[in-house]
Amino acid sequence: MSEQTKPNTEASANAAPADGPLLNVEHLRVSYHTYAGEVQSVRDISFHVDRGEILAIIGESGCGKSVTARSIMSLIRKPGEIKEGSKITFDGRDVLSFSKKEMRQYRGGECGMIFQDALVALDPTMRVGKQIMENLRIHTNMSKSEAAKEATRLLGAVGIPNPEQRFKEYPFEFSGGMRQRAMIAMAVACQPKLVIADEPTTALDVTIQAQIMELLKRLRNEDGTSIILITHDFGVVAGFADRIVVMYAGQIVESGTREEIFYNPQHPYTWALLGAVPRLDWQNKQVLRTIRGTPPDLIAPPKGCPFANRCELCMNVCLEEDPAYTPFSTSHKAKCWLHDPDCPQEVLEEANQFKVKGGDPLEQ
Repeated sequence: MSEQTKPNTEASANAAPADGPLLNVEHLRVSYHTYAGEVQSVRDISFHVDRGEILAIIGESGCGKSVTARSIMSLIRKPGEIKEGSKITFDGRDVLSFSKKEMRQYRGGECGMIFQDALVALDPTMRVGKQIMENLRIHTNMSKSEAAKEATRLLGAVGIPNPEQRFKEYPFEFSGGMRQRAMIAMAVACQPKLVIADEPTTALDVTIQAQIMELLKRLRNEDGTSIILITHDFGVVAGFADRIVVMYAGQIVESGTREEIFYNPQHPYTWALLGAVPRLDWQNKQVLRTIRGTPPDLIAPPKGCPFANRCELCMNVCLEEDPAYTPFSTSHKAKCWLHDPDCPQEVLEEANQFKVKGGDPLEQ
């Protein structure tokens, strides 16, 4: 976005010095209180997002990805609860202690979110252009006419044809791809430092998926915006993310750079996910890997490794005790008993046969 079109937000005026990570999440724990018991959706996770970085959080449904995203936006409401001891720091400030005024500026002004279902996220009773205008008016000093002009420009910038006409239409008059583009326009309207994209390509055909991902990448390249991509698909992550966090049953089981995760994955769950992605270099009738069983019940999480009951390399210790993280580099770590010095040699040999690498991520 050019200097002439950048909104003059309070956030940019009061920006902290650009040193250290933009976002720090430390020991985040989130639970939901239900009649059946306490569902421990996120169980003590820590990660960071650097300035101008694209971080992908990947895992199957129910692993805690979206709950993590909503926690960053401080959108957890009863019966949900962010547990004591959790810490979310944005640009050096504690998000969980923001006042109402600070939170209003933070949401939309400094941190934008693209929700999974745009039809649900957009107000069906309000014209699309007016919804973008509302965000601009809340976070900037724009007049009504200036906000309308900027909203129209944003609709065009995200690839929506005939933006002047589309400005006046309602969400139900948009196709799925155009609704997602409108959500992106709304999320980036005020030049946020961080955009969280929660499954932004769900239910879209592959051509539109590629266009949406290219649009997000352009946002980072042109404006330096940091992006958190929430997804269950390694195929979407390949060639897009700088770093990858793999979640399972509310925990981070592996994290590293894109190259480390694709070339040198170290957790059986990561291997299984990579094995489920079709590859261009596979021969005809190649069988995709499946993961047996189901995720554990997070009302009563297992005392050992959460992936143990589904892991083909499970040992007795895996069922009894949760492993610690093993570092492989300054950016790469995984929690698995396979990396313990006392792991039996025969299990390591079996693991080498089982291990799946994703190959060159830029070719996926």
